[in-house]
Amino acid sequence: MNNSKINIAQFTRLKSQCFFILLSCILIVLNACVNNTEDKRNNTCNEQCIVSFEKADNVFPLVTNKSATSILVDVNSDKGIKRVLNLFQDDIEKVTSAHIPLCNEVSKDAEKIVIVGEVDNCQFLKALEEENKISFDEIRGKWENSLIQTVESPFPGINKALVVAGSDKRGVIYGLFELSKQMGVSPWYWWADVPVQKHSEIYVKEGRFNFGEPKVQYRGIFINDEEPALGPWARENFGGFNAQFYDKVFELILRMKGNYLWPAMWGKAFADDDPMNAVLADEYGVVIGYSHHEPMMRAHKEWKKYGSGAWNYNTNKENLQSFWREGIKRNLGKESIITVGMRGDGDEPMSEESNIELLTQIVDDQRKIIEEETGKPAFETPQVWALYKEVQEYYDKGMRVDDDIMLLYCDDNWGNVRRLPGDKERARKGGCGLYYHFDYVGGPRSYKWINTNPLPKIWEQNKLAYDYGVDKLWVVNVGDIKPMELPTQFYLDLAWNPVQMGTEELAAYSKKWAQQQFGEKYAGEIASILNKYGKYAGRRKPEQLDKNTYSLTNYGEYERVSNELKTLSNDVAEVERSLSKAYKDAFFQLVKYPVDALANLYSMYNAQAKNHLYFNQGRSMTNLMADSVEYFFKRDSLLKYHYHHNIANGKWNHMMAEVKIGYTSWNSPRTEVLPCVKRLVVKEDVVPAIYTEGSEEEIKDNIGVLPEFDSFGMQTHYFELFNKGYKAFKYSLKPSQDWIKASSYEGEVIDQKRIQISIDWTKVPTGSTRETIEVASGNKQFVLKVNTFGVEDTKIKGHAESNGYIAIESTDFSKKYTSKNIEWLIIPDIGLTGDGVTAKPSLIGEQEPYKSMLEYNVWFKTKGKVKVYAYFSPTLNFIGKEGLKYGLSFNDEAPEIVNVHHKKHYSWSRIVSDNINVCVSEHEIKEVGNQKLKYHLISPGLVLQKIVIDTGGLKKSKLGPM
Repeated sequence: MNNSKINIAQFTRLKSQCFFILLSCILIVLNACVNNTEDKRNNTCNEQCIVSFEKADNVFPLVTNKSATSILVDVNSDKGIKRVLNLFQDDIEKVTSAHIPLCNEVSKDAEKIVIVGEVDNCQFLKALEEENKISFDEIRGKWENSLIQTVESPFPGINKALVVAGSDKRGVIYGLFELSKQMGVSPWYWWADVPVQKHSEIYVKEGRFNFGEPKVQYRGIFINDEEPALGPWARENFGGFNAQFYDKVFELILRMKGNYLWPAMWGKAFADDDPMNAVLADEYGVVIGYSHHEPMMRAHKEWKKYGSGAWNYNTNKENLQSFWREGIKRNLGKESIITVGMRGDGDEPMSEESNIELLTQIVDDQRKIIEEETGKPAFETPQVWALYKEVQEYYDKGMRVDDDIMLLYCDDNWGNVRRLPGDKERARKGGCGLYYHFDYVGGPRSYKWINTNPLPKIWEQNKLAYDYGVDKLWVVNVGDIKPMELPTQFYLDLAWNPVQMGTEELAAYSKKWAQQQFGEKYAGEIASILNKYGKYAGRRKPEQLDKNTYSLTNYGEYERVSNELKTLSNDVAEVERSLSKAYKDAFFQLVKYPVDALANLYSMYNAQAKNHLYFNQGRSMTNLMADSVEYFFKRDSLLKYHYHHNIANGKWNHMMAEVKIGYTSWNSPRTEVLPCVKRLVVKEDVVPAIYTEGSEEEIKDNIGVLPEFDSFGMQTHYFELFNKGYKAFKYSLKPSQDWIKASSYEGEVIDQKRIQISIDWTKVPTGSTRETIEVASGNKQFVLKVNTFGVEDTKIKGHAESNGYIAIESTDFSKKYTSKNIEWLIIPDIGLTGDGVTAKPSLIGEQEPYKSMLEYNVWFKTKGKVKVYAYFSPTLNFIGKEGLKYGLSFNDEAPEIVNVHHKKHYSWSRIVSDNINVCVSEHEIKEVGNQKLKYHLISPGLVLQKIVIDTGGLKKSKLGPM
């Protein structure tokens, strides 16, 4: 063979080598592209991702292997900017281990420099603008606007500068913290021990990046209900709620682009406990307000300490005015929003003799004090009047305050807005705000332990408020701060720009947040866990759980919800095993503890429910279920101990001290109370019995009936063989037809055994059949009736009647109709079992039936009267009229109009406890077969989650049949 030629083997080998070389080159290029774009941890930034960790074209070097670029700051810059610059230095050191120096003069030795300051209060920025090197026109005079831009040849001898400019102090601070966040420093790096990934270099993209103004002017949190968790923790770590404690709080708020705080108030006095608290807040630029029942910048505790006489304006006007005057005088020169008005002593309604006229006089007198102490008209000092509880009723009855006072609307303490402004309120100079809750002490049950606030519900209710013009102030009660990390950041991100966060952004939020805390690799899995946890935890507050919360017998509900959480807990364990050690503490706090602790609680109450059922049935398993309850009760305390003493070297001792087991009223017991269990003396004998799915008792007379099987549902049903004695027994099954399939046909039962029954539908005749299963167990013979119903699939369109009901998720519509500019919007994961659907825009009047509809295909095998249950999110009557309405009809019949707030359907304590409002309408089905169910839009603002049609067999349950 000629040496100039290549044989086939050589050619194949060469081709393979070329392929692998080409593949390697592609991987190198792709890896470089990824690295040059941004670190995987930084996909959580807004649309303007400007930080990277690899050198590339058109980037500004903040830190390189060789050096750290100095930061130039005006010596006369605001103290808060200097304070945050120190935090920014620390952030860079966390990432790179490099110290980036600060300087107050331009150094000719520096090739590059970072310039930080307010546009109108920084000599260096003014000089750049005067030399036409940069323009600040688009942010000047704006609210909290940040601009990051590179500038060529800013000063003699300097080639390039990175400018971090703010329209005001907070604009500068937000710009710095935006860079920190994109560098990989989570807002929760301290509050949840989120590790910072190391890099040797940091670069910022060249260009001009304007981060805009917030849509809601004031955005903040309320630290409340802080005993027995946050209080002992703060005293142990800081000596109390002093400036050292609040330094961490202010930093956290600003890192999440918040700007407002209602400080802790359970036996706390922000300005009195430590005079530096208010000074530090003003330095940082965190606006301080006081809660809805603490007027004129004075804490309730201060009245007990300094006040004289009763908290009663009728009888003690002079002393109250003197008390309030001191609050205004003490606060002079500090940025704040003053709460006006008055509630009763200790956050209670005022006495019955108090009336609208008196409260109006109180506000007028308070404004006079404000004018006298500030030396300027009252309207120049920001004020807020909280329409909380009974005060909302005063407003509804005609009470009014001056136009410049902000109206602070409130939710019902359970995350549902009570009332929203009308046209006149939206036109007020003072604007409208909203006080919202993630935590609450009060009826129908206090809830303080863990996060039970699904993001979709927060999104829907607060977006609704924004649509109605509530954009001046959003403040949320976060309790102890921990463990509300995820909903708090979501709330503040939403407040920054509610318009930008649509349903797609809502669905993606958990993954972005998980990336920020744990990196990209497991972000998808963690996000799925967080979303499922939010849904499960939001179904009912843990403090309201007991053995009767879910049905143990109907639709396997208690077992289903418990298993959902067990599965989720297993998913958590899988992720935890894969995470590096550095993330373990943060993962336990943010993901593992809430999931495991809630799953454990559900397992405990499920075991208690079984314990009581088994006791009534005389099962030998009764005592084992009692042991299980005691095990889960003990495990709860062990999980808490681990949180307090093992995580982050005991940093978070006390933080999970809230009692959640043993509530019998709205208020918590002093300690966890072991749920009541029953025990029995088991016979030394063989005593077999059978329980069929959906029953409360064992079968009688040795004959039982399984739920019906049908060809469209293709269900699997079960029965349980159980023992009332200690001695085991043998069993065997004999179905009357070979198409009746069992998971087990023979075996031995010690305590109990569940046997699943299914149908081979390829062999079953159409129509109804009546067959049996003979069960020989021990010394007894049982007969189980097996009823089937078969129909050709081609005859059924949509959702079919089965076992006396039809269950439909709201988003499973076959057709939708819209009119004008109305659209149907699917809100992911807002439902107790699925998604939800609502109509937008919210700010429109009532609609006529048939204009905008959702249509569902349904199939009935029976005819006659039916009840249709519509499951809605627990939206309140926020428009203040007679109530919100919807329509339902079958086929071409006139729709039945239902008012969801009519007393027939509506009980506030029930709907907030169940987190659902179930309404019913009655209809008549005149023919079997395919029908069309139509849901008519009447009142916007309702969120439909589910529809269940009862044809005569619907059983009681919390979530409804699936």
